[in-house]
Amino acid sequence: MASLNRIFLMGNLTRDPELRYIPSGMAVATLRLAVTERYRTKSGENREDTLFIDVIVWGKSGENCAQYLKKGSGAFVEGRLRIREFEGRDGTKQRRTEVTAQRVQFLARGPRAGGGGGEEAPPADAGGGARAPEGDGGGAPGGGEQVEEPLPPLEDEPGQ
Repeated sequence: MASLNRIFLMGNLTRDPELRYIPSGMAVATLRLAVTERYRTKSGENREDTLFIDVIVWGKSGENCAQYLKKGSGAFVEGRLRIREFEGRDGTKQRRTEVTAQRVQFLARGPRAGGGGGEEAPPADAGGGARAPEGDGGGAPGGGEQVEEPLPPLEDEPGQ
């Protein structure tokens, strides 16, 4: 039976990207993306539901995100869902659903995009986005079959 694990998200960063390096030297950036769904209820009331989603971006793509994105920046993310298990500071087993990015497109901001001005755009060679290398399991370390190294814990992870 065929299966597919693909997700597309578009939203704004809730904080500046956090760039770290794992022991092998591979860069990994963590983005926190706010994705808002707007809808109208049967009674005609306008509602908004916002999800806050962690996005992990590996390698050069992660470095580009850390360099060009900041809190409030818009991003379009293509990737796959993943559940990461880790042990909390209190010793209990924790789970976190996150997206491992395979492509991150920086969304335009500024006078032409109708947003606030003053944000520096990426240079032409940055392509306005970051893309994981093809055929390497979505930008994670290793080639072919994906080999994942554990991420260093974030200082502000809940439950730790």
